[in-house]
Amino acid sequence: MAIDTTHPLPDALDTPRLSTRDKFVLFVLCAAQFMVALDFSVLNVALPVLGADLGMSRSGLQWAVTAFALPSGGFLLLFGRVGDLFGRRRLFLAGLALFGAASVLATVAWDPASFLTGRALQGLGAAAIVPTGMSLLTTTFPEGPARDRALGISGTLLSLGFTVGMVAGGTLTDTFGWRSTMGLLTLFALIVLPLAPVLLRESRTPDRPRLDVPGAITVTGALLALIYALSTAADHGFGRADVVITLIAGLLLLAAFVTVESRTAQPLVSLPMLRRRTVAWGNIGGLVTFSMMSTVVFVLTLYLQEVLHLSAFETGLVFGVQGVLSAVAGIYAPRVIGRYGPRRTLVGSLVGQGALIAALMGLGTGNWSVWLATAAVSLASMCHLGAIISYGITVTSGVPDEEQGLATGLVTSTQQVGITVGIPLLGVLATTSPDLLTGVHTVLALDAVLVLAAAVLVAVGLRVRSGAVETQPLGAR
Repeated sequence: MAIDTTHPLPDALDTPRLSTRDKFVLFVLCAAQFMVALDFSVLNVALPVLGADLGMSRSGLQWAVTAFALPSGGFLLLFGRVGDLFGRRRLFLAGLALFGAASVLATVAWDPASFLTGRALQGLGAAAIVPTGMSLLTTTFPEGPARDRALGISGTLLSLGFTVGMVAGGTLTDTFGWRSTMGLLTLFALIVLPLAPVLLRESRTPDRPRLDVPGAITVTGALLALIYALSTAADHGFGRADVVITLIAGLLLLAAFVTVESRTAQPLVSLPMLRRRTVAWGNIGGLVTFSMMSTVVFVLTLYLQEVLHLSAFETGLVFGVQGVLSAVAGIYAPRVIGRYGPRRTLVGSLVGQGALIAALMGLGTGNWSVWLATAAVSLASMCHLGAIISYGITVTSGVPDEEQGLATGLVTSTQQVGITVGIPLLGVLATTSPDLLTGVHTVLALDAVLVLAAAVLVAVGLRVRSGAVETQPLGAR
């Protein structure tokens, strides 16, 4: 395979040396991202116990997840742009403080209302932390091997945080009760918050353009409506009136947002940026890798416990192996990206993820299936992590510092939407199937086809071929 001439080989293979301060900055930013990733999954196993303790109905339990997902996904783009304009460090610190206080509230919650308030405020804090943290990372580390390494570590911890949350959630709940899962998040906030003001430098755009208020209202409303519809559909299906209404409202608001941005002198989202090949196709690759991998984790959790009758702890061990190999992939992914370039790494990672998901269709009812599930999902997760890191680099490469908050806001919005949409779109086929194993096979088959199809589309869109990769924007000839 030819070397991507956009990433010179000698420089890319050199392991960048980080100063002591840079290492501490990276620790603070990655710890914050890990904390947010942990929050996505640490509570899942504890939901039945939490519901019984607080008196929440089974239908009400979905709000323990949705109350966090709505603001964390809905306000990402807005907060990314606000950080660009008024200071990324300032908003990052505010998000950390809010997240920590909200975690305390969720830990000591005395009824459903207080708990859900804490979860919603956690989501709001996360919406400030994630895009500003990514922007601070990309503006602190210059484009090239140093940024690739930093994004590799960040991507590893993002993936690892989700997996660790699944394992730690069950262990903490069984040992100390469900409140300890929220207490763990409080501990993370208490570690990161005192260090951040000392280590992080302020970063913002050199000029102070006006905030695009109509664009902010329409895109935030669209994301809130779409995330609500898809999160609710995951538990109740698409037939409910509130799901249909909010889904239509979300699509209409999204269309209104595009219209507003095309007519605004200082838009919240630059449409020329969205026409960049790297931004458009990179985010499509990110959306597919996140949505399809989250679906695999969901259906495998059902399969391992309900078909093979593994305990929650044994199921956690399977995903623990996945987490370890993901961490290994995070170490080596920047080297692969340095050699072959982020775009071709993205395409290759999607192909690997799709092929290994297809291998999971061999799962059956015998004990040997545990080993197949462990090996295939772990290797697929290594490819998945390669896709995460390479798409983040693809989208943010070549973007000026003053627009990094916007670019990283798009990256993190893609992550959030991807995690949200996969399960309701495909996972429901497993939960509603008369035979769970047949439903799991159906989901895995569709999942693999979608990932492989996305690999082909992204390869064509990014003009990935045996020679050098073209870097022109979408509208260029």
